[in-house]
Amino acid sequence: QVQLVESGGGLVQPGGSLRLSCAASGNIRSIQAMSWYRQTPGKEREWVASIFSQGNTNYADSVKGRFTISRDNAKDTMYLQMNSLKPEDTAVYYCRYYSNPNYYWGQGTQVTVSS
Repeated sequence: QVQLVESGGGLVQPGGSLRLSCAASGNIRSIQAMSWYRQTPGKEREWVASIFSQGNTNYADSVKGRFTISRDNAKDTMYLQMNSLKPEDTAVYYCRYYSNPNYYWGQGTQVTVSS
């Protein structure tokens, strides 16, 4: 089993920045991919970004150029640096780890972008 705990969410003004963290514990090995998703009420969960075991990254078009996904293997932690935040970035953000054949989700952290 893998346990994931997100942190770093909060209230920020448009144009501001936040850094989310996803700390992993448990049986962490052979993680093929780590991702961030987000969800707003009444909508499906939306993929935001992924980082793979080789270090390559992918981003949704809506966040490309503004968000940066990274990881610190020594700390078993993944990050999402979010810059130039917009009101439409408001959502609950979830991290997800994939270790074939299992997916593990965190509990989510709220990000609210509002003036």
